[in-house]
Amino acid sequence: MKTYDIAVIGGDGTGPEVTAEALKVAEAAARKFGFRLNWHPYDVGGERYLKTGEVLPDSVVEELRKFKAIYLGAVGHPQVKPGILEKGILLRLRFELEQYINLRPVKLYRAQDCPVKDKGPEHVDFIVVRENNEGLYAGAGGNLFKGTPHEVAVQESINTRRGVDRCLKYAFEVARKRRNGQPWKGLKPEDVQAGKTAQLTLCGKTNVLTYAFDLWWRAFQDMAPAYPTIKTDYAHVDAICMWFVKNPEWFDVIVTDNMFGDIITDLAAMIQGGLGVAAGGNINPDGTSMFEPMGGSAPKYTGQNVINPIAAINAGAMMLDFLGESAAAAAIEAAVVKIINTRIQSLAAGKMGHGTREVGDLIAAAI
Repeated sequence: MKTYDIAVIGGDGTGPEVTAEALKVAEAAARKFGFRLNWHPYDVGGERYLKTGEVLPDSVVEELRKFKAIYLGAVGHPQVKPGILEKGILLRLRFELEQYINLRPVKLYRAQDCPVKDKGPEHVDFIVVRENNEGLYAGAGGNLFKGTPHEVAVQESINTRRGVDRCLKYAFEVARKRRNGQPWKGLKPEDVQAGKTAQLTLCGKTNVLTYAFDLWWRAFQDMAPAYPTIKTDYAHVDAICMWFVKNPEWFDVIVTDNMFGDIITDLAAMIQGGLGVAAGGNINPDGTSMFEPMGGSAPKYTGQNVINPIAAINAGAMMLDFLGESAAAAAIEAAVVKIINTRIQSLAAGKMGHGTREVGDLIAAAI
């Protein structure tokens, strides 16, 4: 029996609660599809920091390198200053493990959960590929005369051809594989006639950020001919935000930089039903990748059995797909869709009609 060793960081607040349900559902899929999951828990998070002053010891980072996948619940503790855990755990792992892709599937499971009028599952089904190691998040910059009326703050966006190229290549590959050779329904007839099966949209700001996005645009244009079945498109980030709300059906796969990706994926989460269903992966295709629900640790709900675990469960499905267990991942998603459409009243915490553990049980049973 094939066995996968997976590191688990349960996180803070409600993180351990939703993580437990994600692992429960993943175990159900593993039993059905004949493989084994060995979980390796790590005591990393707010409580450890408060007790020891350590955020993420170097020894733990070195241990995590040995795993193909990490499952992360959520980080954020009400007694820890914002930024300490987020930078010390999430961003550090993204950078040190070179998880240079942030992958965000955006899919609406039923119309009633979308705040946009007259939009249903047929309108909201796209993927955002976000560069995850560069841009404004690289931490380049500093302060002069801090705390005085003459203070200067500089934050630089770092974009390398290597970083841009590898992100674009991953996005083109996602677009190429996504439709299994069948044309995406959003393509125009003339595109289909020309042999196109998918669309990749570059999201940027070429009219203002003329250095960084000139690089992105040129690299995008240089790579496109190698993927003749993909229609390439471009939109400014502000236009993307408008069209996500007005016409989300226009999008298939979107690729963008770190900061813009951070912003548009939160907007995307709202049109797919909220952070209760939004999951993401931090991908190193050749190393260690990490999967997580997109919502925070929601400490005010800790221990109440009311938080929605579906985002965490979806993150587990993404992880199994990454490990090569695509049938198991598809079975989890099918079970999620079934339970949302038959048993869940609302995706909001405390309004689901079932508790956190009960939702996990329902999805596991559906598998």
